[in-house]
Amino acid sequence: MNTAGIYIHIPFCKSKCIYCDFYSVADQDERIEQFVSALILEIRTCPVVTTKWTFDTIYIGGGTPSLLNAHQMEKVISALYDRYDLCKITELTIEANPGEAPKEKLKDFYSLGINRLSIGVQSFKPEVLKFISRIHSTEDIFKTFQSARDVGFKNINCDLIYNIPNQSLEDWRNDLDTLIKLNPEHISAYSLTVEQNTKLFDLVHNKTIKMPHDELHQYFNDIIYSSLQNNNYIQYEISNYSKSNRECLHNLHYWKNDHYLGFGPSAHSYDGEKRWNNFSNLERYISFIDNNKSPIEKSEILSEIDKINEIVGFGLRMTKGFTISRIPSHLEPQFQKQLKQAKIKFPKMIIEKTNRIKLSQMGFNFADAIAVELLI
Repeated sequence: MNTAGIYIHIPFCKSKCIYCDFYSVADQDERIEQFVSALILEIRTCPVVTTKWTFDTIYIGGGTPSLLNAHQMEKVISALYDRYDLCKITELTIEANPGEAPKEKLKDFYSLGINRLSIGVQSFKPEVLKFISRIHSTEDIFKTFQSARDVGFKNINCDLIYNIPNQSLEDWRNDLDTLIKLNPEHISAYSLTVEQNTKLFDLVHNKTIKMPHDELHQYFNDIIYSSLQNNNYIQYEISNYSKSNRECLHNLHYWKNDHYLGFGPSAHSYDGEKRWNNFSNLERYISFIDNNKSPIEKSEILSEIDKINEIVGFGLRMTKGFTISRIPSHLEPQFQKQLKQAKIKFPKMIIEKTNRIKLSQMGFNFADAIAVELLI
């Protein structure tokens, strides 16, 4: 049996952040009920055969999933349990923004079996929050976090962003120190990246703002690693740290190339052979489902080379790396040749030990470039 996860994409937001390239729509709350009906129909009519899959995680992301009310959320979760054997679910995560998840709603979500909360903190500094167009306040962060604890959440992740224009290393150190005092079980620390089709991309392209120099990136990373390691957070993936046995099991499915099903606009799925994704358009998504059509926009059957390259690319993101034995014997000579060249180009950054390839702490700063060198 293959362990697998289910992802639900809720595209609604109160406002669109300047850096976000995830599919979302702002100020369309009146369409939530219509969307929920379409989402449930997609779940009920999904043709994928999953009899050999063992689902152990569900992740409800967005957008801002906490904008759904308890009744709507209950209908979605019930539809999943009606359609699939979910007796092995151990982790059910929902994302929430500070100030947009009242205590009573969090209590209702917890009562539905949602046992992990991911809070989009991003920063504690008001000026930084304003720059990246987050609409919550610092006080909202503390209030939402405490509310989650009060209603019973014992597994909380908090997202932080660094490498932001005009963000000093001291600002970043203060953000980490403040978050560590809250003592969440999991911390995700992401570098601000400039993605196409975002307001941030336009601002950088028009030279309205300037991103920090590349050299600063390593200093930010050094602060993350030392601060979190000194406070019992274990790095298990490039951007993710957790207390012991509190890794995000759902995200590990992606990095380990496990199977997963995605529902909702822009959601992706993978069955070990084929990858497919839904339309990144709410109108089209709802229209297709209402007319008994598949909301899938495109699908791709992965070649053997594609699969190997994903094992390498995703595997290098994890601190444990990946096993060389996953590479077929007829491709291993080519891989070994590229590995030898990569070690020369990136000295002391690639660790080979007991049939396993992983990156050193310094290597994580160059993970994307190293992965390119190792792709077949």
